[in-house]
Amino acid sequence: MSLPITSSVDADGIGWIVFDDPASRANVFNPAVFIALETAIAKAMAESAKALVLVSAKKKIFLAGADLKWLSGLPDAAAATAVSREGHRVLRLLADSPVPVICAIEGAAAGGGFEAALACHWRMAADSPATLIGLPEGTLGTIPGWGGCVRLPRLIGIPAAWDHLLNSRLLTALDALKAGLVDEVVPADDLKSQAKTAALKFVANGVPVRATVPVPEATWMADFKVTTIAKLRGSTTAALAAIDVVERGANASVDEALAIEAEVFGGVTTGVVCKNMIYAFFLQDEARKRTLDGWDLPETGETASEASAIKKVGVIGAGVMGSGIAQWCAARGLQVVLRDVQPEFVERGLGVIRGIFADSVKRGKLSPEAGEAALNRISTTTAWDGFADCDLVIEAIVENVVAKQKLFTELAAMVRPNTLLASNTSALPIDEIAGHVAHPERTLGIHFFNPVSRMPLAELIVGSKTSKFAAASALEFVKMLGKSPVICRSSPGFLVTRVLFFYLNEACRIWEQGVTTTAIDNALRDWGWPMGPMRLIDEVGVDVTDFIFGEMSHYYPERFQSTSICRKLLDAKLMGRKNGASAGFYAYEGRKESLNTVVPSPVETITMSAQEISDRLMNVMIEEAQRCLDEGIIKTQEDIDFALMSGVGFPAFRGGLMRYARANVQANTSGNR
Repeated sequence: MSLPITSSVDADGIGWIVFDDPASRANVFNPAVFIALETAIAKAMAESAKALVLVSAKKKIFLAGADLKWLSGLPDAAAATAVSREGHRVLRLLADSPVPVICAIEGAAAGGGFEAALACHWRMAADSPATLIGLPEGTLGTIPGWGGCVRLPRLIGIPAAWDHLLNSRLLTALDALKAGLVDEVVPADDLKSQAKTAALKFVANGVPVRATVPVPEATWMADFKVTTIAKLRGSTTAALAAIDVVERGANASVDEALAIEAEVFGGVTTGVVCKNMIYAFFLQDEARKRTLDGWDLPETGETASEASAIKKVGVIGAGVMGSGIAQWCAARGLQVVLRDVQPEFVERGLGVIRGIFADSVKRGKLSPEAGEAALNRISTTTAWDGFADCDLVIEAIVENVVAKQKLFTELAAMVRPNTLLASNTSALPIDEIAGHVAHPERTLGIHFFNPVSRMPLAELIVGSKTSKFAAASALEFVKMLGKSPVICRSSPGFLVTRVLFFYLNEACRIWEQGVTTTAIDNALRDWGWPMGPMRLIDEVGVDVTDFIFGEMSHYYPERFQSTSICRKLLDAKLMGRKNGASAGFYAYEGRKESLNTVVPSPVETITMSAQEISDRLMNVMIEEAQRCLDEGIIKTQEDIDFALMSGVGFPAFRGGLMRYARANVQANTSGNR
C-alpha cells in the first residue's frame, strides 16, 4: 500500500521526507499522516541521515493543514485537545531533531502545513504562484493547534504574530520572506537542489542561531486586547482564543505554552462557530462540483454531456455590470465583444475595465503583459459587429421588461440559432423577458454579483423552456470563469434578490416606524453582517433598491408592501453610493462616511433592542427562503445557505440562513419545554 509520506536517504546522507498522498489531490494531516510522518522520520534517522529535508511531490500543495472532515467529526473538546497534543508530539520530533531539518515549500503551506514548517530549523520557499503560506485557521473559527500560536510569536514577535493569527492571511513566497515566515526564497526549479545545498552547509557548520525575540510589556498586550476587541464584530471566538493563547504562553516554556494551545484549541474546534464555518467551507467546495442532477429540464436532442465550450462571449451594456462581466471573461482567456448604444458609454465601460486590470497588476495578481493581452481580447461596437459568431451573449442593460424583450428580439436575429442567450437580470423572470424568441430553449439567466471581479457567486437561472443542453453549457461556462454556481428556477427575484430585498424592505419599514439608521445598522453588523441594511441600500443604489421594491410589490402583492423611504430619497436626489453618487442614508467623502443629516425623518417612533431588530429581519429572510424552497425555486436548504453567504455576505460563522433557522428552532423548542 502506498503511504502518504515516504523517506529515503541519498548518497550524501540527506534524508528526504516526501509528502505525497496517493489517494488525494492534496496533502493533509490526519491520524494516518501523523503516523506516516513519525515513521518516515524514524526510518531516515535509522539510516543515519545527517539532515532532513521536507518536500512535497505535489507542485500546488505542500501540506494543506488538517483533514476537515476528520476535524469536524471530533466528538468533544477532550478529543480535540488530544489531537492537538498528538500533533505537538510528532512535530517536536522535527523541532528537537539532533540533525538539521529544512522545509522546502512549493505550493500551499497553510494551517497545519505551515505549523509543520515552523517546527523545522530552516524554511525555504519556491518562488511560484502556487506557493501560499500562513495560518488561516481563523477563517474556520478555530486557532492553530499544532504549535502555530507558540512558535510564530517566538519567530517574528507577538505583535506581528497576532496580526497573522487574527487576519488569517495567506502570503506569497516573497511576502512570507518579508514577514519573516520563511528564511529564503528560491526559483521553483532550483528548490530541491538549493535545499540540499543548505542541508549540507548546516551539516558542516550548524544551523544559524536565531536571536531571541523580546516579549512586549504586559500593559502593551492588555491595551492591544482592548483595542482589538473594540474593533471586532460578529463572532470573536477564534480571535479572542488566539489572543489568549499567545498572551498566556508569552513568558511560559514551550511545553507549557503548547499545553495552553492544546486546551484552547480543543474548546474552539468543537464549538458551534467552528462547525458552522467548516460547513460553509464544504458548501463552497461542493458548489464548484455542482451538476444538473435533480433538475428536470427539456431535452433537445443534444445531451448535457455534449455541452459546448464557450469561446466567444458577447456582452450588451457597458455599465457597471456589463463592463465587469466583459473584464472577467477576457481575464479568463475568452474573446469578448462589448456593445452599447453610444460611443461614450462604450468608452466609459472600457475605462472601468482598464481600471480593474490596472488594479490587478498593481496588487500583483496579474503581470502587465497578461493584463494587456486580456484587454486586447475585448472588442467594442455600437452596432452588432462581432456578434454573429458568439457562442454566448449576456445582456446587462437597464432592468426594464419591455426594453429587454425588445433587445432579445433584435439579438435573436443577429446570432446563430444555437447561440446561448442569457440575461444578467437580478429580478425579472427569464420566460417573461426572453421566452418569446426563436429557439427559446437556448434562453436562460446568468446573474453575476457586483463587483464581478470579486464576488464568487453566480446564479444560473433556468426558465420553463431552457434545455438541459443550454443549462449544462452555461454551467460549465460559469465554472470555467472560476465562479461558484447555484441553480434556480426562474421566478421574480430568483433566490438571492428575492430574499435580500424582503429583508431590506423590512429594514426600511422599521426605519419608517422610528428606529434609527445607526440602531439598525449596528444591530446587524454586531450580528455578523459585513454592513447593515441601510448602508447596503446605499451600496446597491437607492434607485435600484426602489425599483426592485416595486417589482417585488408587483409580483408578490399579497405580502410585499413596498416602503416609501427610498422613493423619498430619490425625490431629494439622494442616490446612495452607486455610480459615484455621494449620499443616501449616509454621506460620503472619499473613504469617509457619516450619517446624512438631510435624510427626511420618519413619522412614527418606536424602540427596539438590537436583538429584536436582528430577530425581526432574520425571520423575514427565513420565511421567504422557505417559500423559495417550497415553490421549487431552489432545491435544498444547503443551496440557500451557500447562495446567501457567498452572494450577500450572510455571516458564515452562523452556518447559513437555514442552518441558523434550524438551530434557532431547536433552541427555542428546547427552551419552551
